[in-house]
Amino acid sequence: MTDVMQERAGVQVLVCDPAGPRVTTTQDALDLIGAAFLGAEVVALPASRLDEDFFSLGTGIAGEVMQKFVNYRLRLAVIGDISGHLAASTALQALVRESNSAGHVWFLPDLEALDERLRAVA
Repeated sequence: MTDVMQERAGVQVLVCDPAGPRVTTTQDALDLIGAAFLGAEVVALPASRLDEDFFSLGTGIAGEVMQKFVNYRLRLAVIGDISGHLAASTALQALVRESNSAGHVWFLPDLEALDERLRAVA
């Protein structure tokens, strides 16, 4: 599968291929944003495509990547199990909790949870 545009809960979503390139830099995030500009409102990015540094908040990568999406007014949904990362970092737990309560960046277990979230904010 390649990254594909899908309508999910009435919203155009760029659903990224789990086997696609890893997001390790802000330039990688900008490449996804560029692809999403073909009509997506949300980018659904598998957590497995995020570099380990993303989950280590001291690196600043998570903040930089998330801020790029906010700046370009695109929502980012990190899809998948990040429980191992959460168990290792109370700071990450706080970031995820805060992000999930807002509207720009969400951490969700699967695409069905994304569908539910999109319906809830419609």
